[in-house]
Amino acid sequence: VAQYAAEMLMLLGAKVVTISDSNGVLVFENGMTSDDFDKFLDAKQVGRIRLGALEGSVSGKYIPDQSPWTLPDVQVDFAFPCATQNEIDEAGASLLMKKGCMGVFEGANLPVTAEGQNVFRTDRTFLYIPGKAANAGGVGVSGLEMSQNASRTYWKKEKVDAMLKEMIAGIYKQMTDAAGEDGTLEEGCNRAGFLKVANALKELGWVY
Repeated sequence: VAQYAAEMLMLLGAKVVTISDSNGVLVFENGMTSDDFDKFLDAKQVGRIRLGALEGSVSGKYIPDQSPWTLPDVQVDFAFPCATQNEIDEAGASLLMKKGCMGVFEGANLPVTAEGQNVFRTDRTFLYIPGKAANAGGVGVSGLEMSQNASRTYWKKEKVDAMLKEMIAGIYKQMTDAAGEDGTLEEGCNRAGFLKVANALKELGWVY
């Protein structure tokens, strides 16, 4: 997920300053370049090597045994944990907020611990979007793939991308509608998810 999150962020004009694996983190002081990204993608998809092996061939500096959430001197506006559960704990969440991070968007299943979530909730202007919304694109596109297979059709990348954008826009609207004027996007996300399940149970006749 991190590979394509980084690619999309760069396409949208963002500056990607870190990328990591379980052994360490690459820090790009001036932002990851397209050449850096190509080498990173080749390392992960073709060479199947660790990020530490890229030091010297990319513009980033490799720091072993660290993660983007443990580096006190790397400033970030937004964070995108995209790998495993419990990546960002209470200390990591506190550090992100101390550095002025304005939001966390989950690209994995529960990458923020319960304690870390509570830290984010101390500031209601902080944008914290749970994976059930921020990471819904993968499941959504899988549904589109099943539709193509069932109808024995093929859709071009541009059509799938347009449908994905529409899907994510719909999810955002559900969050804002459920949040109301005073709720956070996290609250709106959780409310919308609960209502979707509750309405489905009611339609199935399991709840009266």
